[in-house]
Amino acid sequence: MHEHDETDHVDGGIDHDLPRVLSRRKALGGLLGTASLAFLAGCGSGGSTATASSTATQPRGGPGGAPPGGASNVTVAAGEIPEETAGPYPGDGSNGANVLTESGIVRRDIRSSIAGASGVAAGIPLTIKLKLLDLSGTTSTPLQGGAVYLWHCDRDGNYSMYSPAVADENYLRGVQAADKDGFLAFQSIFPGCYAGRWPHLHFEVYASVAKATSSANKMRTSQIALPKDVCAKVYATSGYEQSVGNLGQLSLDGDNIFSDGYSLQLAKLSGSNAQGWTAELTVPV
Repeated sequence: MHEHDETDHVDGGIDHDLPRVLSRRKALGGLLGTASLAFLAGCGSGGSTATASSTATQPRGGPGGAPPGGASNVTVAAGEIPEETAGPYPGDGSNGANVLTESGIVRRDIRSSIAGASGVAAGIPLTIKLKLLDLSGTTSTPLQGGAVYLWHCDRDGNYSMYSPAVADENYLRGVQAADKDGFLAFQSIFPGCYAGRWPHLHFEVYASVAKATSSANKMRTSQIALPKDVCAKVYATSGYEQSVGNLGQLSLDGDNIFSDGYSLQLAKLSGSNAQGWTAELTVPV
């Protein structure tokens, strides 16, 4: 694939954000519903406690979920980031086109389209900093060389490659490799809030960039929740008007993905609308 971009390191304090709790599982099979182009949910405050389960196999599907049919064969152990649905707009070859095979997909800045498309996503800047941890041994260690494919909706709640308004674009999608300390980062824009889902980011974890060419190779699929207070500040700015009403009708605790607990998935946000925001999360797998 392509050469990796250098990334900034997450503050050292992020290591303290990993609760040593048992991971919780989602019974998504009974959550089937519509997959509108506005699927963000949640205005709730405060984290919920993860429920106990040492290992589990998670079904896929449901509102904003992967196409119905088939179950995830991913086994999630205690303390690992939960397995979640990829949603209907993954762009990883599992439901339509595969952007992972396009030249230029390995990049830090995902605001522009690639491979002949020329669109640029507008919005408040958002830097997404992740730290990958490997929990397969007796102690957690950085997942050096691991890769993340990250994607999310634009300011209007549309997903590139799928939503009619941006079907010819592929922005807000990209792959990055973790350095020796497990760190990687993306430069993006703050996603909008569409009806039915709390503001969130999708991502898949791969063993390496070389493996990050097909969803068949992924180690984990999960989602990142964004905190209410920052969402409200961003949505008060020009261009996010429709997100204000959508956010007001939702709660994080009632979201169909995060309602069973989000302590391992709620990002820490810092920054401002003027300078841009930074989201940080530790991702143990």
